[in-house]
Amino acid sequence: MTTQKPTPLALLDEIVALETQVWQALLVGDSEADSKMLTDDFLGVYPSGFSNKAEHCGQLENGPVMTSFSLTQPQLRVISTDAVLLSYRASYLRVDGTNQEEMYISSLWQRCGRGWLNSFSQDTPAD
Repeated sequence: MTTQKPTPLALLDEIVALETQVWQALLVGDSEADSKMLTDDFLGVYPSGFSNKAEHCGQLENGPVMTSFSLTQPQLRVISTDAVLLSYRASYLRVDGTNQEEMYISSLWQRCGRGWLNSFSQDTPAD
């Protein structure tokens, strides 16, 4: 029995849906959901500096950090059968913010025993 590979569009849709779950966790303040989406060695590279998994999830300690978000212009690069790089534009409003922020984001997703997990993310201001 052979396993059929997903089409490139189906894989893009799957990874965007997973990335959206990370954003949804930020929107509702669910650190447990956020944690389930990240590898233990997750690394975030942001305009403010580096972040590991504990710090990424820890930002939700006091609840939601976003009030809205939208992800557009998704592009997917297949690195290997078990690694893909999702790049997209994010528009969002922080809980304590008054202005919409825009970032270009690249997220590395790796397939492991639990499915696809996010191991790396880099945000670049879109201004």
